[in-house]
Amino acid sequence: MRITQGTFSFLPDFTDEEIGGQIQYALQNHWAISIEYTDDPHPRNSYWEMWGLPHFDTKVEDFDNVMREVRAAREAFPEMYIKVICYDPSYTRQTTALTFIVNRPSVERPFHLDRIQGPKRVNRVRLVQVDEAAHGSTSRGAAAFNGGSTSGAPTE
Repeated sequence: MRITQGTFSFLPDFTDEEIGGQIQYALQNHWAISIEYTDDPHPRNSYWEMWGLPHFDTKVEDFDNVMREVRAAREAFPEMYIKVICYDPSYTRQTTALTFIVNRPSVERPFHLDRIQGPKRVNRVRLVQVDEAAHGSTSRGAAAFNGGSTSGAPTE
């Protein structure tokens, strides 16, 4: 299963040159850049661990510093998800303009979210780990992995 979060999640993984191009684009637009990592990428987990400090007011010609941090994060956490987040300060509040995954573990664990409707229209979400061998790695659609099932049973 391939986690699809971020702007370019349905494309093949970026090369270092392509990552550098996106970082240059962000810096040309005066966006702040942050690098985050996690081993728990489900969609409800929006708070990943921060790698170092965010890069504010970085000049385009200094993009090598950001790339160095991306490479250092990948070396430190080769089996975790690592993403680059670019924030647009033009709205005078933290607004995500661009986010993309730059590192993935060698084996991505499948999961899906069960949505459970409670009283007074209160919804809860339960993370369910999926055994790929038992359910087949290609038989499920993205909706099932993203919470498409409401009964708790796998959807085919």
